[in-house]
Amino acid sequence: MATTTRPVSTLAALLAQGQSPWLDFISRDFLDEGGLARLIEEDDLRGVTSNPTIFEKAVGQGSAYDAQIRELAAHGADDFAIYDALTLADIRRALDLFLPVYERTGGADGFVSLEVSPLLARNTSETLAEAVRLWKALDRPNAMIKIPGTGEGLPAIEEALFEGVNVNVTLLFGVEAYRQVAETYVKALRRRVEAGRPIDRVASVASFFVSRIDTAVDKELEARAATDSAHRDELLGLRGKIAIANAKNAHRVFEDVFSKARFGDLADRGARVQRLLWASVGTKNPNYPDTLYVDELIGPETVSTMPPETLAAFKDHGRVRPSLLSGREEAARQIERLGALGIDFAGITDALLEAGVESFAKSFHSLMGTIRSKREALGRSV
Repeated sequence: MATTTRPVSTLAALLAQGQSPWLDFISRDFLDEGGLARLIEEDDLRGVTSNPTIFEKAVGQGSAYDAQIRELAAHGADDFAIYDALTLADIRRALDLFLPVYERTGGADGFVSLEVSPLLARNTSETLAEAVRLWKALDRPNAMIKIPGTGEGLPAIEEALFEGVNVNVTLLFGVEAYRQVAETYVKALRRRVEAGRPIDRVASVASFFVSRIDTAVDKELEARAATDSAHRDELLGLRGKIAIANAKNAHRVFEDVFSKARFGDLADRGARVQRLLWASVGTKNPNYPDTLYVDELIGPETVSTMPPETLAAFKDHGRVRPSLLSGREEAARQIERLGALGIDFAGITDALLEAGVESFAKSFHSLMGTIRSKREALGRSV
């Protein structure tokens, strides 16, 4: 009797290139209806990321959280306590679904990320305390705590890693900011070695944002092209290219920091590299291919975390090939040309970090308002 072999999913094909596909989404409905379990089973999905904006939409839409909100409110829980309980419950369920992946890969994959409150992004001590609290509350080896890569965040990231907390460093836009994060990870591991602590199960990713770069840079290119006729064609020709070029430059830093010469002794002790995670890979400009930022950044020791619509598009018509390591000289040239053409790229990446922190804080405040409204409405309905 002939047997049929299920074709390899486009997502699973990324694994052959050394890249792990993650999902940038979570909701109670998605968990209840088995959507996440199916992606793990059928497509070899390897992880999940979340953020305040994702939870704001999840809680605000539908009634999946209402029963838990009503119960918590009846016991006197305030808005933050309700938020905390809702998110911890969802993340624990996802972690349990991914635990077999974590175990099967020897701790290399199967992670789910939960972010510290974005309201703490500028407070080192409170960020660290919250990261440790969430890590202990989740109580799963495949949890990751997201900490923004701000100047105040770096010391908290180092201490959290030193304490054995898995960390997803988020909101990275600039290459030099990424270098600081990568070196912070290495420093934390060396401190653990000096303290006689194991380093083989400490995991971290560095979330490097992609599409937001093009959104901001394209605007500057178009504005300058309108007043610089001599360079108009070159300026407009760089649209849609800088985000990918910036990511490729970041990967060259990854290769340097985690080279055998610099990281080999830690690798011999079982340390894992801090993988680059491509975040914000959903295409925001409708003139660009909807899988652009996934297609062009496929390479070893990386993660691509996709929102549902991008994941669906990539499954349907994504192009799996070793794209990350090609065209790197041209990528470096494109970034260099920005400065020559009068574009302050460092200023743009700094502004994007500030905007990212503010955006997540705004989503967090909105989420608190949604919970408050639901708590009050559900309380009246009892």
